[in-house]
Amino acid sequence: MAAETQNSVLQIERVHCLSDNFAWLLHEPQHGVTAVVDPSEAAPVLSALQAKGWKLTHIINTHHHWDHVGGNAELQKHFGCTVVGPASDAARIPGIQVQLKDGERYELGATHMVCYDTPGHTRGHVTYHFPEAKALFPGDTLFSLGCGRLFEGTPEQMWASLSKLTPLPPDTLVYCAHEYTASNAKFAVHVDEGNQALQQMKAGIDEKRARGQATVPSLLADELQCNPFLRPSSPAIRAKLGVPEGASDVEAFTAIRAAKDNFR
Repeated sequence: MAAETQNSVLQIERVHCLSDNFAWLLHEPQHGVTAVVDPSEAAPVLSALQAKGWKLTHIINTHHHWDHVGGNAELQKHFGCTVVGPASDAARIPGIQVQLKDGERYELGATHMVCYDTPGHTRGHVTYHFPEAKALFPGDTLFSLGCGRLFEGTPEQMWASLSKLTPLPPDTLVYCAHEYTASNAKFAVHVDEGNQALQQMKAGIDEKRARGQATVPSLLADELQCNPFLRPSSPAIRAKLGVPEGASDVEAFTAIRAAKDNFR
């Protein structure tokens, strides 16, 4: 477990799960509400809760994959907590009680989150934004310097999903669900080697990983400058991948995703 992020409305604790997953504990101290985002397994979450002296009140899921919901049943049995997830994929979210649709708001103590439908990785994927806390939980839609593989969706869907997130305030922290950043950075530099901001970001990532430190959360402002999946209009990236100048952003995004899928 890594250091806690504190702000005026939420305390956010990173919980390492499996080999490279992150679950996120969210504690709203005014009402004593505590949620966990995407618990792949129960044991590390239970340990983190015990260490903090918090009682789990909510489970918040972004999508149905086992490495995001694997801890639902045990945690719900232990605490009787409320499971919140996407209405668009309710049948595949274990124990779901609250089903959220695109644009709906959900109160978590003294703060709230907004649900965005962000299909692409899966057909029922959602992302949660906490405006007061300046925190974004995109599951496997957006990674630091990357985006999720298209297991059930299309490039058109994924680009539309990412385009919902890019207008959010640039000082938003992105709490993605996996430690993929070092490998994502290698690909990003491969397709956008002249990007000086990216070079600096990669250097910082390499230093953190050499020390065994996590690289997330990341800052949305940095992702907008450096993440190739958010920059399909970049002439440099298009030239590297042979995307015509007149091609749409969706066509360029499709080329970037295909290049990443084949990158070694």
